Amino acid sequence: MDVALVGCGRISRKHCEALEKVEGAKLVAVCDLIPDKAESTGRQWGVPWYTSYGTMLSELHPDVVNVCTESGNHAGVAIDVMKRFGCNVIVEKPIALRLSDADAMVATAREAGVRLFTVKQNRFNAPIQMLKRALDEGRFGRVLMITSRVRWHRAQDYYDQAPWRGTWAQDGGCISNQAIHHVDMMQWLGGPVASVYAASRRFLHRMEAEDAAVATWQFASGALGAFEATTCANPRDLEASITVLGKEGEVEIAGFAVNQVRTWAFVDERPEDKQVQDASYIPDSVYGFGHEALFRSVLQSLATGQPNMLEGDEGRKALELVSAMYESIEMGMPVELGTPYPHSRLGGPHVD
Repeated sequence: MDVALVGCGRISRKHCEALEKVEGAKLVAVCDLIPDKAESTGRQWGVPWYTSYGTMLSELHPDVVNVCTESGNHAGVAIDVMKRFGCNVIVEKPIALRLSDADAMVATAREAGVRLFTVKQNRFNAPIQMLKRALDEGRFGRVLMITSRVRWHRAQDYYDQAPWRGTWAQDGGCISNQAIHHVDMMQWLGGPVASVYAASRRFLHRMEAEDAAVATWQFASGALGAFEATTCANPRDLEASITVLGKEGEVEIAGFAVNQVRTWAFVDERPEDKQVQDASYIPDSVYGFGHEALFRSVLQSLATGQPNMLEGDEGRKALELVSAMYESIEMGMPVELGTPYPHSRLGGPHVD
């Protein structure tokens, strides 16, 4: 399938590298509003480059468009691509900054007869896949607590690279940018969330949004969740981990990209448990290696028509949790899921 990429920023390299390794995927063009970015990316990967995605899509008619623009522009670009050009879309995280925009994206895909997917590559990490399988098989018994810690390093120059970074209108802070993958994994593993109670600070960086946050979650199942995120770790990335504690088992996946099995113990030991360490790996960055498996999964779903665990509705689930935490931060009180979040600052002044 022919794939075109819109947005040649920091994450675009990971998309291009992964697509090159996926059989049946062909990167046919790239686009960015900044000519130098578009040209350098196009030359690096040996494909045509554009500064107008409308021109690119009109000329090439790709099967899939990967949207890697600023987060605040995900919705506008994705909706236009699906509605005007009839292309399937893979949109980077977060799916959007406003729930109303995410809903419009899902509705547009349905009306246009195309597919919308969101990037949650950590779901494909081998240790996370094993953890999910253990949960589905009931090995934990009653799940008691799920904890996620994202302790990463971002120097000021990271935020200074582009004027939109760390802004409420286009990005948000460590919750919506860096830790949204871990928000997604907590709800994917633990199921629906009833309420959240969050607090945040801006400790070290010159930016609008937060660089540190904590939250407690109440899962609908009765389990408790503990969430921690920051970009204030110094001098380097410290960890990105997730822990599940149950009545009959305990698992901790650690490393700086949920890539290392640190603890794997169950009351009902199985022979295959001795091989769990084989699932650990050393990634080249906090992005891990999940993009390749993600693209392979999406292209297979497009070829067969089968459902996929990364459909647009899945992206909305993580965004709602992020919105609820931002609402709680502004209100200073617990917030129930499924209610409006009018005080959330993510995406700029708005009422969803």
